[in-house]
Amino acid sequence: MTTPIALTIAGSDSGGGAGIQADLKTFSALGVYGASVVTALTAQNTLGVGMVEPASPAMIRAQMSAVLGDLDVRAIKLGMLGDAEAIDAVAVELPDDMPVVLDPVMIAKSGDALLRPSAIRSLRDRLMTRADLLTPNIPEAACLLGTRDATSEDGMIEQGRALLDLGARAVLMKGGHLAGDICPDLLITPGGVLRLSAPRRATPNTHGTGCTLSAAIAAGLAQGKGMADAVRAAHGYLQGAISAADGLGVGGGHGPVHHFHAAWHG
Repeated sequence: MTTPIALTIAGSDSGGGAGIQADLKTFSALGVYGASVVTALTAQNTLGVGMVEPASPAMIRAQMSAVLGDLDVRAIKLGMLGDAEAIDAVAVELPDDMPVVLDPVMIAKSGDALLRPSAIRSLRDRLMTRADLLTPNIPEAACLLGTRDATSEDGMIEQGRALLDLGARAVLMKGGHLAGDICPDLLITPGGVLRLSAPRRATPNTHGTGCTLSAAIAAGLAQGKGMADAVRAAHGYLQGAISAADGLGVGGGHGPVHHFHAAWHG
């Protein structure tokens, strides 16, 4: 019996709440060995992003080649890629024979841009059709489609199906930006819609929720779960991490969720 391995290809968050750090914590919490390819360094904390320095395309490709040439990776999560050059580098090395979860990271919780506008087309054309699951929030979905934000679940479904028409194999539309007491997440596939929901929690500590959810899905796929089961399990894990987030007391802004809520006591 070998430990399942998942690979995250994303940016580094020096504050530890999102990006590579959140992904590796999530993999570990869920019993999956995590490997990483760093696409960018960010000088970041719970208050915002001070500086971003991208990794060279050659370094991105070298990291991917090193990991994939040795480790038995079972699933890949794609997060912050930053620019078209990084997207092209990832696309060249991305294997066709394993599940890929694409989180189209565009804006940090603080509002700072993490993807250049000029790279949106590359993300859509080079990677969206390669991913088994696309996980946009409402503004990201609208940006990918060049339209306005959805304002209802029906609108989310319409935009999710439009992303399927553009080549996505499955879309998890995240509804945290909708108004109301319930946050719906909708898994949209050619076969139908799976609705998952949770009560909205009054907490500022939601930094890294998107990274954590997509990483948890990748962890489930690495363990051999089907897509729907992986999404259900990841949704439940994230709700537990959000519920326990206030107990961490990290930073003075948007604090992180509690990735190890099931393991840390006291």
